[in-house]
Amino acid sequence: MTTRRDAVPTHVESPLPAVFDQSSRVLLLGSMPSPKSRENGFHYGNPQNRFWRVIAALWGEDAPQTTGQRLSLLSRHHIALHDVLASCDIVGASDATIENPVPNDLRPILRVAPIRGIFCTGSASARLYHRYIEPDLGIPCTRLPSTSPANASWSFERLVEAYQAVRRVADKTDEG
Repeated sequence: MTTRRDAVPTHVESPLPAVFDQSSRVLLLGSMPSPKSRENGFHYGNPQNRFWRVIAALWGEDAPQTTGQRLSLLSRHHIALHDVLASCDIVGASDATIENPVPNDLRPILRVAPIRGIFCTGSASARLYHRYIEPDLGIPCTRLPSTSPANASWSFERLVEAYQAVRRVADKTDEG
């Protein structure tokens, strides 16, 4: 999707809450929910985004279709989900147009969940995390490739391979 150079950014406040519980070991962070995600009321709500298929494939499962199935998948595999930004000015879903970013406070998640790894799902979320959140938290993130349809250079198979790091951290127990 191309963004017109003269397009005017819209101020967006994310309506999507963080998804986590006391057993979450991995925190996956997007940049800002897309218009489709905001419309659908859940993270990675654009049906063209490969996120849910990739996460399910890590454990050999079918991709979840409903919010309930997605919540169950996240919970079963100890995954927390949120976005780096609480609000920003943006044109459509183009991370390249983000202006005036306001980061989310991730401390409430970290107080409840025993997070062992923070992963950013794309270069924009990693860049924003490094600039606005990491200095405060002191916890680095691992950058993963974006699952967006705009990242067509990454095949589904390559994405699943890159996301294996998520499974390794999520499946690791204190004993193992």
